[in-house]
Amino acid sequence: MKTILFFFLVLCAPRLYAQDKLSVVYLPENLTIHFISPEPIQYVDISTKELTGDLPFKNVLRLKLRDSLKSFYGSVVTIAGEKFIAQYKILPGYPGVPTEINIVQDDMKPLDISGIGFSQNQLKSLALGLIAKSPDKRMEKVKAFGIKGQLNHVYTVGDYIFLDISYHNKTNLRYDIADFRFKVDDKKVTKAANNQSVEVKPEFVLLTLPAFSKNYRNIFVFKKMSFPGNKVLRAELSEKQLSGRIVTLSISYQDILDADTLPN
Repeated sequence: MKTILFFFLVLCAPRLYAQDKLSVVYLPENLTIHFISPEPIQYVDISTKELTGDLPFKNVLRLKLRDSLKSFYGSVVTIAGEKFIAQYKILPGYPGVPTEINIVQDDMKPLDISGIGFSQNQLKSLALGLIAKSPDKRMEKVKAFGIKGQLNHVYTVGDYIFLDISYHNKTNLRYDIADFRFKVDDKKVTKAANNQSVEVKPEFVLLTLPAFSKNYRNIFVFKKMSFPGNKVLRAELSEKQLSGRIVTLSISYQDILDADTLPN
């Protein structure tokens, strides 16, 4: 019997040791705790059925005890972001303990997932660096309804394309943004032709601005794309009704090919 117990402890020791190294979070009865992640949460595992959880926001995990629970002795919660994984030991607690838990660097282990690319935080950091630069190239331009739009620069890093686009409103009428869409269209559209338009959605947009009076500038990030020479990428800025001014900036595939490399 002693021999069997010895081998059982040897097998379980690494797991018990690992759990002892986990950060402890206390969960009081009738209260909810929130884990706040620096990245969008991709995956959550709760080791026991005594806890229930959901994701009210992309980077927030909400946990609480089930209403029908009679006893709770503890659980392990695993949270994975885009580039990290973190585990916490959840134990019974009493009112007064923190109920907002920030997932900090010390609790994270890096994840190397092939093909996942940059995290949202990494894309934001790169885009902030670009918007801090003064526009220099001004590769494409368009004018319509007193609005001047221009493609300032195209950058590439890894599998990503960064478009630096700005607009200047020469009128005294504020521009209330209804939508900003990107579509791959034919260069020349005739009435007889069957135009096939394909919408392309950015992986990341730096700023979310509802309106601008005079100047607007933003960084749009796309996964690597290609399209034939008879097509163009159209950036369509549309205004809320009733005015409904629509400004369409055309970006050629050559503009994409001429992109400057962004230091990684």
